[in-house]
Amino acid sequence: MNDPTQKIYKNLRDVLKEKGLVDEAKYEEINLRHLKTGESEEEIVRSMNLLSEEQLATTKSVFLSVPFVDLEKIGFAPEALTLVPQSVAEKYKIVPYQLNTKEKILYVTMVNPLDLETVEFLEKKTNLKIKTAISTEKQIVGFIEEKYEREKNITSEVTKAVSERKKDDEKETNTFSQAVSSESHIAKIIRSILEFAVKSRASDIHIEPLEENVRIRYRIDGILQEVYVISRSIHEALVSRIKILSNLKIDEKRVPQDGRFFISADNNDVDLRVSTLPTTYGEKVVMRLLKKSQKVPTLQDLGLKGLAYKNLMNSVERPHGIIIVCGPTGSGKTTTLYSLLDIVATSKVNVVTIEDPVEYQMKGVNQVQVNPQAGLTFASALRSFLRQDPNVIMVGEVRDTETAELAINASLTGHLVFSTLHTNDAAGVPPRMLDMGVEPFLLVSSLTCVVAQRVLRRVCQSCVTQIEIPADIEAEFKTTLGPVYSTIEDRFKKEGKKVMIPKIVGCDKCSNTGYFNRVAIYEVMTISEKISKLILEKVVASDIQKEAMAGGMLTMKQDGYVKVLEGTTTAEEVLRVAQY
Repeated sequence: MNDPTQKIYKNLRDVLKEKGLVDEAKYEEINLRHLKTGESEEEIVRSMNLLSEEQLATTKSVFLSVPFVDLEKIGFAPEALTLVPQSVAEKYKIVPYQLNTKEKILYVTMVNPLDLETVEFLEKKTNLKIKTAISTEKQIVGFIEEKYEREKNITSEVTKAVSERKKDDEKETNTFSQAVSSESHIAKIIRSILEFAVKSRASDIHIEPLEENVRIRYRIDGILQEVYVISRSIHEALVSRIKILSNLKIDEKRVPQDGRFFISADNNDVDLRVSTLPTTYGEKVVMRLLKKSQKVPTLQDLGLKGLAYKNLMNSVERPHGIIIVCGPTGSGKTTTLYSLLDIVATSKVNVVTIEDPVEYQMKGVNQVQVNPQAGLTFASALRSFLRQDPNVIMVGEVRDTETAELAINASLTGHLVFSTLHTNDAAGVPPRMLDMGVEPFLLVSSLTCVVAQRVLRRVCQSCVTQIEIPADIEAEFKTTLGPVYSTIEDRFKKEGKKVMIPKIVGCDKCSNTGYFNRVAIYEVMTISEKISKLILEKVVASDIQKEAMAGGMLTMKQDGYVKVLEGTTTAEEVLRVAQY
């Protein structure tokens, strides 16, 4: 039923005018053409190129009083997909996206939600009540072409597993063959979820029980995307199967557990780190995917260049000292550390690491996994490392005062030490370490360089277009970059071009997101004499940052804007990750 408080519109142009999408002149032009030619208002709006496809669809949703569904942002119920064959979906341009089994309602999104003949046909075919929504034709066609085939396998197995589960619930006793059949379907569901994750370049899989269903999301290029919505009736069996694969306790549901297992998918050997967490509606499972064949990227591949790259390499070439990489969880700190280790790890150097977990297997590097249950912590490992005649030591994270002091002592006794710390920016590292109890004179004697970073999405090079920089964005860039912007502007002028920035479009390769893979933005702060004096004086982080910027350091936001002007990413992405 429609909301009785919802405003009713007589025609499409009234919605356009009220939403500010057309002015009075365009409004009258649409009306006049409609009266003269008999064309529909929608056809006229399309021919005049007044709106994007999404704007037109959302406007129609208001006019027709039906929901607008963005197919790129919602999950799908696999049971719903089995009810409408792909051939029917293609013919009528519809996507079934949700199923309410209690009320026997199938939710479908269409290009034309008032196509009553199609709705009646679907109701007869499915024996369900149909509730319609509207989406853009591009999204519907793209979903059917790109994703319908991928959904088939898991949809089929989920439906079979739910069916088997219902049969088991109806009987007092389960036969061995029924149990095996149900388990087989669960195994196939997990296999499909994992294979699709690998093909989609997902870094993490989230299986989250909600009140009415179970949501499965993938983290792709740093952004969580809802992929499946499945029945709660198979959630427990799904989690149990994952626990068996990960050598976890199946009957322990009250405390978090951690495990791991391996799979081969899409010609890749993948290591999965599994974490379970008891929540209100059941156990949530997160699986991190680490490809064994993945090569360690270079610093240039990650996005480090110019003066920042030069300053960091000068610090790496020193035989001793501490280099700290900082940022929040998921900002790519460990990847940067591996890139640094790949530079220094030669046959003439003894490199040892203590990590939690070991994410990349590196040749020529002695890697140690933290094991708190056995007493192997960052601090205890560091003590042992000093008796192993190391040249380079990598400590996964400085978590406490003891680890910080041991790392500093290691650097003061002639070792090059790499580590990570959780701070928002490079200037925040010295005050953070002083708060941990490190003596200022020891810190300035050992700390040589601090790297802060974030990761953001690269624009897809297969579909990106370049546009002239808008005035408001140009003003923001000039204010933030200062003389750097003038230098880049001069470079464009020498090439006879105006300043251009990327605009995302979306294609098959990037799943219509406009982004593909990731790049890091950095700020690299070397510990100069002036900064050392500020540390000794225990000044606040903002004063340290001002001095570092006076010495030529670019902040992460500035580095991000430079990458926008280079065509690597978008201003929206920079603001999303570097605006703090």
